[in-house]
Amino acid sequence: MTLYYDKQGTGPMLVISQNGEGDADRSADLVDRLVGAYTVVTYDRRGLSRSAVDRRGAGVTVAEHADDLHRLLAGLTDEPVRMLGCGLGATIGLHLAIGHPAQVGTLVAHEPCAPSLLPAVQRPHYARELAGIQQIHRRDGVAAAFKAVARSLGVDLSGAGAEPGLTPQPLTPQRVVNFEFFVEHDLTAFARDGLDPAALKGSAVRIVPAHGNGTTFPQRCAVELAALLGEELVEFPGGHDGETTHPRAYAAKLLDVLRR
Repeated sequence: MTLYYDKQGTGPMLVISQNGEGDADRSADLVDRLVGAYTVVTYDRRGLSRSAVDRRGAGVTVAEHADDLHRLLAGLTDEPVRMLGCGLGATIGLHLAIGHPAQVGTLVAHEPCAPSLLPAVQRPHYARELAGIQQIHRRDGVAAAFKAVARSLGVDLSGAGAEPGLTPQPLTPQRVVNFEFFVEHDLTAFARDGLDPAALKGSAVRIVPAHGNGTTFPQRCAVELAALLGEELVEFPGGHDGETTHPRAYAAKLLDVLRR
């Protein structure tokens, strides 16, 4: 699998692994505010945009996503990178912190979608919730599924609370295709993911658990991650997708965290 990636800026390398259907271009407003301090790498996750796969084939796993990023980083640098992982991207980063800790110096894990971080009694509920979203998609289509994902992950589809002056990113045909892949394949991937909390606790990577302003499934995962690691839970501006809805404030917070 060959991933499409984009590299901009100068300085130490900062990799952004996006959430949902987000590809290399999804966090452009955030990247614009980071390139003065970092060489920023964004990429199309397996199954999205220019890293498309045969959608008729088998699904994808979070471990495969992590191996894809491991191989991408191995081709870009011999030095440990800074990483911002959002949602599924944060879970990918946590896998790297276990399997390839030498590649990551600091991981800011913003609301990881990782049910294995939750108490065992809570996990079946979220597995059913994610399966329900897939059923809505198959029965009622993309628009209904967007709303279901928004409710589950705490995403504001209206854009009413976003920073002023942003140009909304349109729901292009490619983004719809990406979203359908995310719903049908990636939701299954993180629902079934076997991230090992014990191994994560022993990782040498500096992991910064982060969250937005919500009480959703991924926000609970961030709370549990902070408790597992004995680290402060850092609040970032916006909700689950604060990196796209509040890029100015989010970039300022990220730069501050990475300087510590």
